[in-house]
Amino acid sequence: MLEVIKSAIERIDSLSKERPIKVISHYDADGITSAAIFSRALKRWKKTFSLEIVKGLDEEYISSLPDNQILIFLDLASGSLNHLKNKKTQIFILDHHEITHEIPENVTMINPLKFNHELISGAGICYLFAKSLSLENRDLANLAIIGMVGDSLEKNLGKVYGEILKDSETVIKKGLLIYPSTRPLDKTLEYSSNPYIPGVTGSYSGVLNLLRDSGISKESNRYKALYELTDEEMSKLTTSIMLRCSKDEKISEMIGNLYLIKFFNQLEDAREMSALINSCSRMDYPSTALGFCLGNKSDKEDAEKIYIDYKKHLVSALKYVEESEKISGNKYTIINAKDNIKDTIIGTVASIISRSPVYKEGTIIVALAYNQDKIKVSARIAGREGKNVREVLNKIVVSLGGEVGGHPTAAGCLISKDKEEIFIQELKKTLELELVKV
Repeated sequence: MLEVIKSAIERIDSLSKERPIKVISHYDADGITSAAIFSRALKRWKKTFSLEIVKGLDEEYISSLPDNQILIFLDLASGSLNHLKNKKTQIFILDHHEITHEIPENVTMINPLKFNHELISGAGICYLFAKSLSLENRDLANLAIIGMVGDSLEKNLGKVYGEILKDSETVIKKGLLIYPSTRPLDKTLEYSSNPYIPGVTGSYSGVLNLLRDSGISKESNRYKALYELTDEEMSKLTTSIMLRCSKDEKISEMIGNLYLIKFFNQLEDAREMSALINSCSRMDYPSTALGFCLGNKSDKEDAEKIYIDYKKHLVSALKYVEESEKISGNKYTIINAKDNIKDTIIGTVASIISRSPVYKEGTIIVALAYNQDKIKVSARIAGREGKNVREVLNKIVVSLGGEVGGHPTAAGCLISKDKEEIFIQELKKTLELELVKV
């Protein structure tokens, strides 16, 4: 893959002498960190470029893209090759999603799936590009770690991420996957939603009881941060939390590596940074998220305010889902939120629900929310084993004129609002047939 990256660098360098570059990136945490890495690298390369952050791609948008510019897609477009082949320009794709069509002659694809490579996030691929361009870009490695965590790729790290972790000087500590691990423990536990801790989340008195049961007390008038705990303290805290959680909650899902990176000259939890970046885009402020990634202090202040507002929206959305009627069958649930939940957070809501002990492993969860004249559809699988939800959606959506993107356990698409009823009916039919096969 590195050889393809080097070849792409040479081609972009040559083509950019005749035409400008247009970069299009996805709006989630991985896409935003990809955009930050790539745009900083292009600027240092002294290239003229424009950058656009998008929620997704469809035929109409792709048709509107200029043919007199080099098009570079980050963290998307592997599922849009049948439309990109009609563009009369050179296209470069740095992505890690499934490749659904034959790669056209005008497209250079940098995707680890093409090379049977280890899984790498979009930001990781962009970092490899930036580092191949110049070793000066090693200071962007911390953004690649945020993108990695943002796409939940941190549990099976290979050689590539081993190198990126070294470049970023990330501090790794084994512990409870509760973030932020860099803030005082009492506040972190009080606002913990993943995992939700009964009697503790949202209750400061419950937090104090938990810490007392764990034998953890204040030092120098403050509680330690999670990453500062000794192994014995971490073990006792884990036991106390497990005793309060559902029996369905697996300890293996709650324990893992904490990734601590330097950001704005202080040690930060990569998970918290990923959640903050993601929240800005979900609340329709992707430019603030990008500015935050690029080190803008005023964007940092704005991003922190947006993050608080986002959490309120998320709580409201989860409450709506809890109280609303759902379409349920054997191992599937369809939630049609219409305009009651923002389309930009429906995917996050579906992800949280998929981790809930309410749903058995393998249950397919499909959530819908209005997006002007379209509907955003997000599909997730409860647990880690089950049907390929991207394939399930694809069977329905292609015939309705839409496109599906994502992974086997987490996928999404946009459909026209006037296809709402037919989509739901076809989805029910398909889910029932697929589950009968199993």
